[in-house]
Amino acid sequence: MRTKIVATLGPASFDKSVIERMTKAGVNVFRLNFSHGDHNILRQIIHYIRELGPAYHHRLAILGDLQGPKIRIGEVENNAINLRQGQEIQLGGGSGLSKEDILWINYPALTEDVKPGDQVLLDDGKLSLIVKEKLPSGFLRAEVLVGGILTARKGVNLPDSHLTLSALSEKDLTDLRFAYQNQLDWIALSFVRSSEDILKLRENIQFLGRNWNPGIIAKIEKPEALKNFDSIIEVSDALMVARGDLGVELPYEQVPAVQKLVIHKSIAQSKPVIVATQMLEGMINNTRPTRAEINDVANSVMDGADALMLSAETSMGQYPVEAVEAMRRIIDETEKIGEIHNRKPENSFTNPSRLISDAVIEAAIHLSEKTEAKAILTYTLTGYTALRLASYRPKAQIFIFARSPRLIRRLSLVWGITGFVQQNLHYTDDNLDLMVQILLQNNAVNPDDILVKITGFPMKERATSNMVVVTRVK
Repeated sequence: MRTKIVATLGPASFDKSVIERMTKAGVNVFRLNFSHGDHNILRQIIHYIRELGPAYHHRLAILGDLQGPKIRIGEVENNAINLRQGQEIQLGGGSGLSKEDILWINYPALTEDVKPGDQVLLDDGKLSLIVKEKLPSGFLRAEVLVGGILTARKGVNLPDSHLTLSALSEKDLTDLRFAYQNQLDWIALSFVRSSEDILKLRENIQFLGRNWNPGIIAKIEKPEALKNFDSIIEVSDALMVARGDLGVELPYEQVPAVQKLVIHKSIAQSKPVIVATQMLEGMINNTRPTRAEINDVANSVMDGADALMLSAETSMGQYPVEAVEAMRRIIDETEKIGEIHNRKPENSFTNPSRLISDAVIEAAIHLSEKTEAKAILTYTLTGYTALRLASYRPKAQIFIFARSPRLIRRLSLVWGITGFVQQNLHYTDDNLDLMVQILLQNNAVNPDDILVKITGFPMKERATSNMVVVTRVK
């Protein structure tokens, strides 16, 4: 299985035995959703996962998903209010009890940032309003376009408005410190609008300590993120197509094209990309996915996604293990189709400092195709070679060796990467033979298989990748 599986943990899967069964079923990355979950519980869950790590060659990563600046309705009168189509209602920014004639939204700058003509979407877009004017009192006057019952603390989306709120809330900073204390492998930032949001997160990570270097995932779920996508992808380590809020803030019929665009651009820039939300939604309450869900998973694989994510299916659903098994089966079957292979990153040979290594990596890909090699293998310090290799989506397997368990865990998110932690590797010419022996011991290759090896020569000088060796396993 080349495409990786990310599974969200929650009340349905906080049990140690369930986590182990999900791992056996095919999970590569476990997601902790900081929107929910007590730190004490999450700390124990992290301990469970780390205990499993050595048995799986340290190929189990943990992703911490920051809630971000989530805008919500506060408490409502009588626990629910009925908004009727065509009625007028006032909107205020701050805390207060919402009633049928006024809604309080927990965003103090609401009346400054939201302009007449802007949409206000409530409860994942089930209800919608349009702002008519700003009143002398400071409130906004809005008209209900699509009405319905509104209950407390439902989310608010403002797709037409340029918001001035910070990318990181106080809760996010607290959760980020928790992630640092527990050395999580990836951090996802919600509601990214610009590259500045990612840079702000990176600045906070660096402030926490030099001994922590998690990958940063930009969640693409706002129209602003699409407008600024090229600059966002440049400063991010990975991308996520977060189809939930994206399908609220954009016309839902645009989501498939956006998904394909984000995947294409991510592969072109050698950045891992995750497709998320409602992949197997029907399996929350059923043991089998719908035919539409099967096609959704398969199409995401064929698009070239590095990883597919399960959310409520594994965090709240009745069948978390079965959901992972179903996703794995669909991935396995879809990957038999050759369409997922033979991509090419668009930024090849544009970085002078990487010119030689990029050329060597492309040569290795070409040689693996011509020789029908079983695998491409290399040793990495930073993961750069691994990411570049994966972005070509080769038919040959990709075996990556590193001395750092952290690096191998982080690479667990990346398409096609099978990592090995080997702390006995030193910068000598014996490394290549040792790597082949490790692969033989793990039944990853067989005698007579053709291998393509990428290395830096001379090794004792820790040279960057500058040599390709084609060999046959003896």
